[in-house]
Amino acid sequence: MAPLVFITGASSGLGQSLAARFYVAGYRLALVARRADVIEQWAHSAQLNPQRYRVYCADVSDVEGMATLGAQCIANQGLPDVVIANAGISIGMDTAIRSDLAVMQRVFATNNLGLAATFHPFVRAMAQRGSGRLVGIASVAGIRGLPGHGAYCASKAGVIAYCESLRGELRATGVRVVTLSPGYIDTPLTQKNAYRMPFLMHPDDFAAAAFKAIEAGRSYRVIPWQMAWVARLLRALPNAVFDRAVAGRPRKNRAEALE
Repeated sequence: MAPLVFITGASSGLGQSLAARFYVAGYRLALVARRADVIEQWAHSAQLNPQRYRVYCADVSDVEGMATLGAQCIANQGLPDVVIANAGISIGMDTAIRSDLAVMQRVFATNNLGLAATFHPFVRAMAQRGSGRLVGIASVAGIRGLPGHGAYCASKAGVIAYCESLRGELRATGVRVVTLSPGYIDTPLTQKNAYRMPFLMHPDDFAAAAFKAIEAGRSYRVIPWQMAWVARLLRALPNAVFDRAVAGRPRKNRAEALE
């Protein structure tokens, strides 16, 4: 039987491009999003074989719901070979505004708790089988904190640290944990940004590079490669130099600005 990939946030952007890339490689697809109808429309327009994919409707921050969905996936399609926790949101915040603390809570619920809830239903079974890939989608924004991006940067730094912890826990089981940190990818998530985005990458190009890293079981990869050098530079900059470099940089739109 063809291998199975389980992808959250599959209704648009990176998730959709990853689904297309894995499909071309011969994988069966388990596609998860809150907007299941959008996935169905895309699958129909892309002329996907109905025997090779199944759509699940879920909010990744719903822990019980994800546990149930994971069990349904195993019952319907079998234990995935690859699980990609791709679902994520990015909203600017201002800590001085009390309502923005709820924004931070929402970002963490999706980007961090949702990541763990995505992996949870499959970890033990994968370890017992002795194989599998658990893929966390982080971001270069998780390397250093940017003004106005507190919730998103903190959440993606958390993804990097969480996946590193999980990688150590599963090291002896044969299950690989892969952390991917995209730079700027041209998706609906980034199209609302009001600032320059160097090395902006098409999502299909990201998916091609991500597929190679996942298949190879790489522990950590920044995509595109140019942003890997930017990430190294950001890590190396002294705080005083970094603070001057980002001073006056446009802030990410807050929730009110997105409505």
